[in-house]
Amino acid sequence: MFVDSHAHLFYPDYKDDIEDVVRRAVDAGVTYFVVPGTNVETSKQAIALSERYEAVYACVGIHPMDMAEADDNTLNEIERLSEHKKVVAIGEIGLDYYYDTTPKEKQQRMFRSQIEIAVRRNLPIVVHTRDSMDDALAAADDMIQKNEFWRSQQATPNSRFPAAKGVFHCYSGDAQTARRLFALGFLVSYPGIVTFKKSPSVETLKAIGYDHIMLETDSPYLTPAPNRGKRNEPMYIPEIGKKVAEICSARIEDVARTTTYNAKRLFNIGLLGDPVFTYSLGRSLYINLTIRCDADCVFCDRKGEAVVKGHNLKITREPTAKEVIGEINDPRKYDEIVFCGYGEPTIRLDAVKEIGAWVKANGGRVRLNTDGHGSLINKRNIAPELAGVVDTVSISLNSVDPKQYGELMRINGEKNHAAMVEFAREAKKYVPDVVMSVVGMDEVDVEGAKKYVEEDLGVKYCVRPYF
Repeated sequence: MFVDSHAHLFYPDYKDDIEDVVRRAVDAGVTYFVVPGTNVETSKQAIALSERYEAVYACVGIHPMDMAEADDNTLNEIERLSEHKKVVAIGEIGLDYYYDTTPKEKQQRMFRSQIEIAVRRNLPIVVHTRDSMDDALAAADDMIQKNEFWRSQQATPNSRFPAAKGVFHCYSGDAQTARRLFALGFLVSYPGIVTFKKSPSVETLKAIGYDHIMLETDSPYLTPAPNRGKRNEPMYIPEIGKKVAEICSARIEDVARTTTYNAKRLFNIGLLGDPVFTYSLGRSLYINLTIRCDADCVFCDRKGEAVVKGHNLKITREPTAKEVIGEINDPRKYDEIVFCGYGEPTIRLDAVKEIGAWVKANGGRVRLNTDGHGSLINKRNIAPELAGVVDTVSISLNSVDPKQYGELMRINGEKNHAAMVEFAREAKKYVPDVVMSVVGMDEVDVEGAKKYVEEDLGVKYCVRPYF
């Protein structure tokens, strides 16, 4: 399943074969199309398409290159159009300093006015930028600070992620700017540019991954390779997804599911998935054994959406070992079976041991992702019990400073940090492979943690991305 999050299907390019365009896209796996207007007339055309096709949703807005003649009456008409039941965003709006069609001052005024419409209508925005990222980001940030309840009803209670505010489409910025956008509640979307030779988007995607992105064609423009030179259309979305997967060393299925979830969440379209006990990522199968945890990490979304790459992990009951084994079926199909959900697996140590022993007996490999508090939780040294059951233990170090550790995990830092380190030392004796990790946050001493893990504890080290 894919979503084309940005396709101008009202263009004259499609007037003779729009039925075939939609059919080809559906045949290619595209389930939803989001069509952004660029002025009043094309916004009306986008709405007309949404009325014609169930899978099409519309956005209404004034593109910066269509702002020259726009005035307050234009804005009033956009707001009126936004009340249509299939309008899911205000867009395509933004700033474009490349072409000198409208003075910057007017662009900025119109951009802010349209964000105000989005705020009043509680809709997200679809943002166009060209040579204007700093000003566009600053305007969006300012409007968010002035309107704290914008989209708040669309946010999951207790989520560490801000309410979804919109998307910066056809993103060409760097990773640092993308992370600033993520922190404000924005996604970024990628069109066929990612398939072009020497595309600057490649290095950015490698750095940010695909957790907070969407796919788009920007049809009829930016046709992906190897079809450059032809008219673009939504059926090429899988080609873009395939390239993103290649860049991010991921499966296309994972990219499709994640970007589809992001689009559904942002635009509030379609049904989201039910909670799962097991879920696949790459060539591994993950076991969502519990959503209970002894910690409450500031970077964990356990109490919020509890979604990982489109998989809903917010289970309402815990699976039995028998249920999990039934879903695994044949562990040899996977590189690893990983105990990793939004809870602490060692809270259910008996289930971990039963499932792990079964996996090992049936030719599989087992990884346990843990906060390292299992011995505290179970009131005994559990490391010997993992021998022959677990091949790899991945422990969340998070910080070498016990005080900061406690603040990040919202627990007793001194007590739990010492227990976690002791568990790591004990695990080395019984488990072939031990890895310790930190989240790549600015306030965490990543290099100091690396030295401590590799030199003092003598185990492997890795950094987990924050965004």
